[in-house]
Amino acid sequence: MTQQQLAERVGIKFQQIQKYETGMNRVSASRLWDISEALQVPIDFFFEGLEGGGAEASETTLPSDILADKEALELVRSYYAIPENQRRRLFELARVLSDAA
Repeated sequence: MTQQQLAERVGIKFQQIQKYETGMNRVSASRLWDISEALQVPIDFFFEGLEGGGAEASETTLPSDILADKEALELVRSYYAIPENQRRRLFELARVLSDAA
């Protein structure tokens, strides 16, 4: 499937698909769901081969509905209120800190 065909099935422009592929833009959970539907693959297809990834790891470390937690929801809202370049730096910091734990 071409980028253009995928973009049409998902309902976005093919340039956005290119940005997802190169890592210029992050892929939201809902968009990843749309892409998995368009490609007719399960969502965990995108996490195959990742150490510590996939459904098993997330079920053991996160509540089933994390956004039902008020503190988690407030954290997510605050995170997206930060300008994008600072948000990326904060994300990298959080990744480093979580690896050290």
